[in-house]
Amino acid sequence: MGTVSFSSSSPAETRALGEALGRVLQEGDFIGLVGELGAGKTELARGIARGVGIRDEDVTSPTFAIVHQHHGRIPLTHADLYRLTGSADLDGTGFHELRDGPGATLVEWVDRVPGAAPPDALRIVLGEPAEDRRELVVTASGPRSGHLLERWKDELLGRSG
Repeated sequence: MGTVSFSSSSPAETRALGEALGRVLQEGDFIGLVGELGAGKTELARGIARGVGIRDEDVTSPTFAIVHQHHGRIPLTHADLYRLTGSADLDGTGFHELRDGPGATLVEWVDRVPGAAPPDALRIVLGEPAEDRRELVVTASGPRSGHLLERWKDELLGRSG
């Protein structure tokens, strides 16, 4: 539906982008993060969680637990699919029930498991840094994620509503 790019020159800027997204996140929203190791997925996730009202120290990459659920302004399910090899690995984790339940969902390494993301999802690809800048390419795949992307852009520009 729509694609935009954001740029970040530091972990703090990446967290700030995430925090703005977290402030406009609503129940039912889904965000999938894609990028190599060290690309900044967990920094972005911490920012998103902070925007939802969750303390930074409560957010770690759930690589070993696969799925964490946090409670802030809205419930936030945070998953990391790095260690999974396919959908069968995900089925026993309770992920789908959490994804489709109350709150919003944030998934690192969403590209590792086909079907982890619903058809209408916001996908953020964190690129390799070039000249101390990292590009975040954001794609909305449906009307819900398109509205989320618009709310995020408005929040970054200081326009609420």
